[in-house]
Amino acid sequence: MEWHITDAQSLGIIDHEIGDHAFSPAEYEIVRRVIYATADFEYKSLVRFSEQALQAGAAALAARTTIVVDVPMVQVGISPQILSTFANPVYCSMEAVTRPQRERTPTAWGIETLARRYPEAVFVVGQEQTALLALVDLIEAEEIKPGLVVATPSGFIGADVAKSRLHDSMVPHIRIDGRKGSSVVAVAIINGLVDLAWQAYGQEVVVE
Repeated sequence: MEWHITDAQSLGIIDHEIGDHAFSPAEYEIVRRVIYATADFEYKSLVRFSEQALQAGAAALAARTTIVVDVPMVQVGISPQILSTFANPVYCSMEAVTRPQRERTPTAWGIETLARRYPEAVFVVGQEQTALLALVDLIEAEEIKPGLVVATPSGFIGADVAKSRLHDSMVPHIRIDGRKGSSVVAVAIINGLVDLAWQAYGQEVVVE
């Protein structure tokens, strides 16, 4: 990401207001990106990283692993950064060709379809709780083994349960605890992770 003077000033304000913290440097970079995108300092206490989440996610990106997202807003938000670095394929569940399902939303059915097609993908669920539930069901059934899951959907009913199940799954993941979250948060997390991965692996990637 190309930073401008106003970006640097804003990040300086964030650093000053956050002060001391227990995050690793890489984790803190993700957290400050989320706060910068939302202007909400509560995310300091809501962003959760599973063990080895950043390492696993960076390695998956560097390996050009397919990325599956739940909604177009996430796809649009991350595509420029992806295209200028690792050029991973990015697919959106809402654009997956599926047959109608009464008991499932189009997004949930679409992400399940893509998950079966790309079981080791990086999955980014920014908005749709039903997509996250479908994904967790497949993980718990051991039908897929994601390289990383980013889960940030907001909601009053079911969102915390789905995120808790993701926590218990032992799959590498970054999640937002509680009711808060949005596609904007998901985009900030992925773009931050892409930048970190590019710093670590970019010189090793051969552009075809």
